[in-house]
Amino acid sequence: MTQVSFDTLVAGALSGKLISFPTDTVPALASLPEQATLIFQAKQRAQDKPLILMAANPEALWAFVKGSDQEYQIWQEVADKYWPGALTLVLPASARVPIAMNPIDPTTIGIRVPNCAIARKILAQTGPLATTSANLSGQPPLQTMAEITAQFPEVLVLASTEYESKIPGNGIPSTVAKWTGMNWQILRQGGVKLN
Repeated sequence: MTQVSFDTLVAGALSGKLISFPTDTVPALASLPEQATLIFQAKQRAQDKPLILMAANPEALWAFVKGSDQEYQIWQEVADKYWPGALTLVLPASARVPIAMNPIDPTTIGIRVPNCAIARKILAQTGPLATTSANLSGQPPLQTMAEITAQFPEVLVLASTEYESKIPGNGIPSTVAKWTGMNWQILRQGGVKLN
């Protein structure tokens, strides 16, 4: 029952359930931002490993971060260049970000727009979601919806009939770049080279 249609997946997410869907990197485990605790519990993830806020477009994410006009301009330029894509920007969090997204350091939030049509179609319906890779903490990311269904039977997984059978992701996690107030610090080098 856990592999579901697009509409059931979206409805499940909006009702507060954990869902999983393909992205351009690895499949995502996702929930509404205020339900992010469910992800930490399902993955047995340490509280000091924050989640990423993923959305269908940059405009849906800017309200979750705060900075000066100059900073917003810099961030927008990077977003214009690399999004949609495998780049996560870690920026100062606004008051709109639920503490559950980053319990240990709620001052920052990672944001991303995936380069994957089915992921953006889902996110356009749900609004921004708390996301991370679908796997138990410390284990490699699961690559197929069947693996995710087996490991997380309680999670609603997008049925492979809802998109082209090949998982769109390349299996390489996103590059994570943190804004220091002056420049970018690369926390994890992934598929995108920031220059």
